[in-house]
Amino acid sequence: MNEIISSLLYSDGGSTLNNYALLAFRILLAFELFRVHGMKKFRVENGQKEHVPNPLHLPEKINGLVATFADTVVPFLIALGLVTRIAILPTISVTAIGYFVVHRKDSLEIKDVPYMYTLSLLLLLVLGPGRYSIDVQLLYQFF
Repeated sequence: MNEIISSLLYSDGGSTLNNYALLAFRILLAFELFRVHGMKKFRVENGQKEHVPNPLHLPEKINGLVATFADTVVPFLIALGLVTRIAILPTISVTAIGYFVVHRKDSLEIKDVPYMYTLSLLLLLVLGPGRYSIDVQLLYQFF
């Protein structure tokens, strides 16, 4: 069990520069995700809240909850580097579904945003948050 937890939490970019780059990348990506997509969940424009597409035909409450969690809570977890690899899974799901299902027939200019978010989040999934994260600090403290 400790090995599984360690493999999920451990992340080291190799050099100090790489770890600072991962830190900056994580924070900037999280800030942009929350600023552009998370804030839409709180705004009401023209008397209506943002419409969240539901291509998988989930119950509306669950669909809205997953999208809201992915765009509002996950960016803070990413920025902090807290359970990063697990936390980004709902957001990768939302962005990949946006790319492959919702925008499949749209032009490349429209598909570009979910594509770039999916790639960026996949990069963090593989590399982890880097040495300067709460994940790594917890790993060193408890394991």
